[in-house]
Amino acid sequence: MRRFVIALVALAATLLVGLPAASAQSAKATLGGGSGIVVGGDFLCSLTTIGRDDQGRLVGFTAAHCGGPGSSVHAEATPAAGRVGTVVRTNPLLDYAVIQFDEARVAPSRTVGGTTITEVGAPAPVPELVCKQGRTTGHTCGVNLFVDTVFAEQYGFVCITEGDSGGPITSGTRLIGLVSAYFLIPCAGPHVSINMDAIVAESSFVGGVGAGFRPI
Repeated sequence: MRRFVIALVALAATLLVGLPAASAQSAKATLGGGSGIVVGGDFLCSLTTIGRDDQGRLVGFTAAHCGGPGSSVHAEATPAAGRVGTVVRTNPLLDYAVIQFDEARVAPSRTVGGTTITEVGAPAPVPELVCKQGRTTGHTCGVNLFVDTVFAEQYGFVCITEGDSGGPITSGTRLIGLVSAYFLIPCAGPHVSINMDAIVAESSFVGGVGAGFRPI
């Protein structure tokens, strides 16, 4: 009888110890345009969008100043998922980074908060209303002021602050920009975003991970 009780206690202890590991392995992070991500273990940024490249890989974009190639990517809202992706390439001139995601750890979503992304398109005409989704300030909208097709930039008044870097600028459900910076005062000064059609075109020209990107 004593041996039987000891065996039961040992079995119960084994099961209890195994539970947290099983839970961590099964955790999946839901990520989409505007989700909060931690890059390189230090920098809080926002995901621009998530989708697949021409090889079917699960990929996404954020701002290049969030972290360089090889930087780890974790989901801010789902730390139990562990490392969900890796920055594989950056372009500092266009301020974008390509992320390759671990499909076993990520559930892609086209909707985050008040933003849904179904396609990538050209910048919105001036003075059209555009919106942004960011991990810090959430869903905000404002007027598009100026489009620079030479340097692939857009300027406008949309609330931007630290942590919103990399977030999507949208016109309806069309992704038109990647949040890069703000001037003078957070949420008061003008913001600058990078034209998303230029980012996708350049990424496809370079080839490799991210080429031929299309949103989920």
